Amino acid sequence: MDKAHYEEMVKAIDGLTAHYLLQDRKIYVFGHCNATEELADLLMKKNFTVKAILDNNTAKHGSSYRGIPITPPETILSEDATHTIVCIVARAYAAMNAQLRELGFSGNVVKLVNYNSYAEYSLSGDTMLRMWQRVERGIRLKEEMEQKYPGAFKVLCPFCALGDVFLTMSYLPYFAGKRWIDGKDIVYCVIGSACRQVVSLFGADKRVECFSQKDMDELVQACLYTEDETSFIAHQDRPYMVNLHKALYLKCIPLEIIYRCGVFGLPIGTEPVKPENLQVYPGLEQIKKGNAVVFSPYAKSVTSLPKDVWAAIVSYYKAKGYQCFTNVAGEEKPLAGTTGISPTLSQVQSLVEWAGTFVGIRSGLCDVLKYAACDKTALFPDYHYCDTKWKAIDMYAIDGWRNLVVKDGFLWGKS
Repeated sequence: MDKAHYEEMVKAIDGLTAHYLLQDRKIYVFGHCNATEELADLLMKKNFTVKAILDNNTAKHGSSYRGIPITPPETILSEDATHTIVCIVARAYAAMNAQLRELGFSGNVVKLVNYNSYAEYSLSGDTMLRMWQRVERGIRLKEEMEQKYPGAFKVLCPFCALGDVFLTMSYLPYFAGKRWIDGKDIVYCVIGSACRQVVSLFGADKRVECFSQKDMDELVQACLYTEDETSFIAHQDRPYMVNLHKALYLKCIPLEIIYRCGVFGLPIGTEPVKPENLQVYPGLEQIKKGNAVVFSPYAKSVTSLPKDVWAAIVSYYKAKGYQCFTNVAGEEKPLAGTTGISPTLSQVQSLVEWAGTFVGIRSGLCDVLKYAACDKTALFPDYHYCDTKWKAIDMYAIDGWRNLVVKDGFLWGKS
């Protein structure tokens, strides 16, 4: 969960607390994901007890997070609805709320984070007014963009996800060729400085505009509302236009193929374009060449791995005499026994190639390091991709890497 959404969640919880909507209530959360885990952590930090995590994935039933059981949604029907509340931070709020109502639950169901500001499913006057106001704001943003970049084609990356932006840049040149779009006439619209850096990896001359999630949602809505043919929403879900996600109910299609063939309509054998704007990390001489390891334990949208797993991995490399570093950003802390290090995205490949080894949770950073010439391991939490039957490793495994699933009893060096 990014900082803005986390702050929105904290504000929402504070509001519920101020109105005594959590006190003396049985609290459930719906949808096991990284954001839900952060919600559970926040509630427990505020001395509330979470009764259970509701989830539709039968493979998760019987497991737990920090002692909170993961159970089927119908479990909640055993509670007195008047003294029960369900808190949701997952993106699929509308579907989850509808499912609870269909089950017969009549208690409070609260959305704590508004991921898609235009995804409101109501024909009430207030909702229609808000939606129209958002369209108007989005149209103003679109007009400002068109005045700043007259005649430019707009590529919209609608979420703050490094891996998705990396895949977009890997295949966009072919798409631009099909559409007769000159690369110099494209402006890339992204969320946050990290996504801006990913675009710049594919050419320092790229024109990039950064937006907040709210503004991006409204810009996307405006482009759809006006049927703007000079814009393209580059994302694998694209629920606003073509629901590629539905294909995964029938067949496992790795994410890169979904982008290559589904989003951009390219032949399956199309070779991705590689980053060209790479820089050297300063201070490489302070790192033992070929005898160091860089760990990356943090990811915004992935369930975190247990601390004891990382502790065991760090111990393994320290026993072999390796220098150990943790890639950190912002307030992130280095793993115990390691040194924090903060390369830019353009520098990180030179760093891990010099060190010789990279071990990270499967995140967008792994995509950025896809072509690094070193020993590379991606660690996958044992979870399913969205509501499909496919595991994360089925969707995100990287060719040329060691791809490992971290399950109960996982032992580094024996996996």
